[in-house]
Amino acid sequence: MIIGVAVGILLLLAAIGNFGVESAAALLTRFGADNSTLVLCLLLVNVALTLYGIRRYRDTVTLIRDREAAERRARSLASTDPLTGLYNRRAFAACIAELLGNGPKVRSVALIVIDIDGFKSVNELHGHLTGDLLLRHAADLIQAATPGDAVVARLGADEFGVAFRFDPDRPDAVDSVAATIVAHLGTAVDLGGVHVHVSASAGIACTDQECDRSDPLLRRADIAMCAAKKEGRGERAWFDATLERELRNRNETEAGLRRGVPAGEFVPFFEQQIDLESGALHGFEMLARWNHPERGLVPPDEFIDVAEESGLISDLSLSVFRQGLEIARHWDPALTLSVNISPTQLKDPWLAQKLVKLLVETNFPPERLEVEITESSLFENLGLAQSIIASLKNQGIRIALDDFGTGYSSLGHLRALPFDRIKIDRSFVQSLTDNSESRAIVSAIARLAESLGLAVTAEGIEDTQILERLRAIGHFKGQGWLFGRPMPAAEVEPMLAARNLLAAAPVAVAAPSQTVRRAG
Repeated sequence: MIIGVAVGILLLLAAIGNFGVESAAALLTRFGADNSTLVLCLLLVNVALTLYGIRRYRDTVTLIRDREAAERRARSLASTDPLTGLYNRRAFAACIAELLGNGPKVRSVALIVIDIDGFKSVNELHGHLTGDLLLRHAADLIQAATPGDAVVARLGADEFGVAFRFDPDRPDAVDSVAATIVAHLGTAVDLGGVHVHVSASAGIACTDQECDRSDPLLRRADIAMCAAKKEGRGERAWFDATLERELRNRNETEAGLRRGVPAGEFVPFFEQQIDLESGALHGFEMLARWNHPERGLVPPDEFIDVAEESGLISDLSLSVFRQGLEIARHWDPALTLSVNISPTQLKDPWLAQKLVKLLVETNFPPERLEVEITESSLFENLGLAQSIIASLKNQGIRIALDDFGTGYSSLGHLRALPFDRIKIDRSFVQSLTDNSESRAIVSAIARLAESLGLAVTAEGIEDTQILERLRAIGHFKGQGWLFGRPMPAAEVEPMLAARNLLAAAPVAVAAPSQTVRRAG
């Protein structure tokens, strides 16, 4: 077509040139001009017009070809990922729709969504160039592990999708493809001299009567992939209805948190901490409860994880801390208050400053506060944790290592950080009477703490047999349902009043130093 148009233009120019030459020759002959000279001049003019036409022909052909190439590139960019050459999310949805087909009978289509575990760490540690090489490598492995008629796409930063038709009587074939992809992506690889070892999580969804379109199929596979990631690295999971219900409940919980935290729906409860040798009340651990307007009191295991994932844990905790400090400052000065710091909060370099600010505003003595840090929260950034703990210790706040014995480097943490107390994880305490290994572990922790000059608290004491076992092992403070369930402030104060453990009057205390620096 291009050549035909260009030839037409060239013939038109030639015809115009010939017509002009003949007309000019007739006019000049009429005025007596020399015929030979005249013909030569007009011939040169005709050649010039022909050359001009050829040049215009070439320019027109080039322009048309460039435009068609640009259109092809635009179509390619609109449907493919420029880094891996795979389909993008938009084109992938259209391909799934094509696989599903049209008509009353929808074909059986399987969709696998794959997410690379640890991709962010590779980017941060080795740079984006290595990250790009990893994505290209992953794309090649996924394509090699899928059936020949499968559609493969890059759906996001480190997320890929695979869709293909399958025999509904052979779902094991789909699981085999997913297992192969996960296994291949879990092998170590050298990327431009950088040794990288990552893994992948895969979610699997298949069409059924309730899911016969691309959008719900993608959503189901995404939900299954998130479930696989929660199980750990290098896992795969099939979608089922319970996962969707869990996601819906999670979203409802997050919406409730966003409404409830500023509305003051989260309140402190207090669990007694007892000296096991004397039976005297030593203090309380403060726990968060959700005073839901419709559901009533909601326990922390139903909202803490969502609060951490959604980034609301800091606001929630500080709100409950403030209430707890306001209440506890009216207790007997000998009673301590323990508060838990979540792993997410321990990543905040301003945490120490925020806690000290609360102490100043509530007029609470820092030496009566004990901050509990779980061992697992120390792994990600020990340096930042050391800085935060040092700042809190400088203000007179005591530090406890919670869930001791469940981590992988307990002794190293005891050496690196200035803890005042160890809290033995409840899993060891509750199995103390029927598990010899638990007894050995608790005895070893007691001896270790004694040698280091650390106090010990045992969690989860629920019956007198456990209590007697602990008394026989060593000197502990303890907490658990044997001494009473967590109580709201309205129940704590009458109990303390009956034991003459309320302060006679509010007493002004020396304010903590305000020179707490940002940890970093």
